[in-house]
Order: sequence, then structure tokens, then C-alpha cells
Amino acid sequence: MSKSQVVLFAVALLLAGCSTLPGLPAPSEEKAPACPPCAACPACPAVETPVQPPAFSRVFTPASWDELPGWKTDQHAAAWPAFVQSCRGLQRRNTGQFWREICAGVDAVDGKSDAAVRQFFEARLQPYAVSTADTSAVSGMVTGYYEPLLLGSRAPGKRFAFPVHGVPENLLTIELGDLFPELKGKRVRGRVEGNKVVPYWTRGDILANEKLPAKTLAWVDDPIELFFLQIQGSGRIRLPDGSTMRVNYADQNGHPYRSIGRLLVDRGDLKLEEASMQGIQAWARANPARLDELLNSNPSYVFFREMPASDDGPIGALGVPLTPERSIAIDPRSIPLGAPVFLATTRPNSAQPLNRLVMAQDTGGAIRGAVRADFFWGFGKEPGALAGRMKQDGRMWVLLPPGYPLD
Repeated sequence: MSKSQVVLFAVALLLAGCSTLPGLPAPSEEKAPACPPCAACPACPAVETPVQPPAFSRVFTPASWDELPGWKTDQHAAAWPAFVQSCRGLQRRNTGQFWREICAGVDAVDGKSDAAVRQFFEARLQPYAVSTADTSAVSGMVTGYYEPLLLGSRAPGKRFAFPVHGVPENLLTIELGDLFPELKGKRVRGRVEGNKVVPYWTRGDILANEKLPAKTLAWVDDPIELFFLQIQGSGRIRLPDGSTMRVNYADQNGHPYRSIGRLLVDRGDLKLEEASMQGIQAWARANPARLDELLNSNPSYVFFREMPASDDGPIGALGVPLTPERSIAIDPRSIPLGAPVFLATTRPNSAQPLNRLVMAQDTGGAIRGAVRADFFWGFGKEPGALAGRMKQDGRMWVLLPPGYPLD
């Protein structure tokens, strides 16, 4: 099948109504929309959302600095290294011209001084309160994610039997905007079977396929930890010789993410308040015979790439390392990727305020909506415990330079 035939096939699927929101890895146990029924086409590949925000998807209302709760008392210097990283990523993006002059001034700032950093932002940026399109919602959900540590090996064995896959050679990604400008930002994933393009294999199909055309980066000892590695999108694997390899999200099979936590609640296996990461893990370890069926209920599957060893945070969607407790994942249709954001929420399972300046440096398949954020806690067990319990209400203010387009 030629490239033009493949693209036309994909367009036919779209015109027939076969479109879904994608399943990028995400820490939140939030259900992605299901693919609508198609009357005259095969099962639908997932279609990714446009990078550019649709008109009126959210509203930015000019605000004063005094409206930001805790702005004056935040430790702004702690956010400065993350902002410097954002500048590096912003300069590679289409909106980089709006940040060029601002980012050019970072070297003149005493980044260790809270007062100097706060003065820099107040002099050069304007805060905007974020709300939904009809301004009916100024608060939304804030969840948490982290970088896990798994135990594994580069070679399979009795203990290390669960593969961490790289991107398969037969995973087909079609950028529809290459030939049809009106479909810019949309893509479909699938594979060629004979002379047809069909959806890529589901999680269950992939795990049952002993000849998957993909490099296996490592084997780990725990399928539950591997599942949550895919949700987090990045992690580290400690090898038998004591060294550590890092893996990061590389691609996905095109199927929508479906929440196993919601499934356990719907079936009555867990109460709603128990459906945290820790609660799901506890249920899975207590029910090993039902584990495969549970995990395969989420058809989404993430493929990884190996990253260079580093003490920096994992690489986010902006292409820069994430900073613990100063980076968030957002919906790029609503919040510009790379922008500073002031987040007002509370700590996990608590009313204790968590008000601070953070950087929008990552995205996630379950992070959908104008007032929606995923708070990056960092690497290891303690950040994982915080991330797994976090599901709080929050408000957001995006900080933008003069002249930045608001629609």
C-alpha cells in the first residue's frame, strides 16, 4: 500500500466519524473518551488532538499579582532553575518569539534571590486567571505523578520476565496534516496487514505476541510496577550490577487509555476513596490470578526509549528535564507548553495549602481541560506515595509576556 493510499484510508476513517482522543501515558486514573461506533469502517485508530488550541476552549482573564494566593511568600528562587529550562525549550517552539526578549534577560537575574526572581516575573509578565470557556469553572482537578524505580535486567531470566519494549518497527504513524492542512495536528496509528491499514495491537495482543517486532530494552520483575511505569511515562531501572538505566516515553499503540481504578470501583472491588495508586497495587497483589485481566482492560500500551544516565529529572513534552515540585503537566490546548503557571491547590489528602510557581513542561493523555494539572513530585518512593494520593481541587494563573496571543 502506497503512502497516499494509507493517508486516504486514514482520512476515510476520520470522515466516517472514527476519531478518539489519544492515550498518551499519564499518571491520572482518568478515563479517556471511547471511540464512537463506525457504521462503514473497521475499528478506529486513535486520532491525536491538535497541538494548537481550538478557539474558546478556555478563557484567560487578566489578574493582579495580589489575586494570586501566596504569591508574595512563595520561594520563587526554587522555581528559577525550572524557568531557565523552560526558556531553552520555548526557544525551539513557534511561540518562541514572544519569550525571546524575556528569556534573554535571565543571566542578569540573581536566581538565588526570591525577591529578585519575583521582581523579574512581575516586571515582564502578566498573570491571567484560567477558567473554562464559559467561565463557569475557575477550579479543577490537580493530580500528581513521579519517576518510579524498578528492578530489572538487560537480559531475561526467571526473576526478570516482564519486557520493557521499544517502539515496534511495524508501528505506523500517519501525520494527516502533511497532505491535508485542515487536519494539521491530527495523526493516526496502526499497522499494515496485507493491503489494509488496521489498528495497532492492544495491550493484551502485544503481551501475547512472542515475536513483537520491537527491541526489548530491559526485563523487570514486577508487572504491576511496569504498568504504572507506563502511566508515569518515565522511570529508572536498577540493574543487577548496581547501575541504573533510564527510560522515557517514546510512542504509544494508538488505543485510548482506560482507567483500571475506575473499573475496580465500578465492579465493587474497591471503594472510590481506595482507588489510589497504592490501593490499586494492593488489590492487584492480593488477586494475582485476576491481574492480567485487569491490566488488559486498558488497551493502551506505551513504548519506551533508553535515555542517557543523568541525575536530572525525566524529559517532559517540552523537551527539557522536569524539576521536582516545580514542573506540571497540562493540556496544551488550554495552557501554552513552557509557560510559567501559578498553582493554588492543597497537599495530597490534606487541606494544607500548596501554592507555588510552577512551569508547564509536560503533557499527559488523561490531562484534559482548561483548569487541569498534574504535579510532578520527583523520583523515588516518597514522591510516589505523594503522587499516588494526590487528587485535589486547584486554581491556575498562567503568566504570559506582552503581546502573547490569547485566542
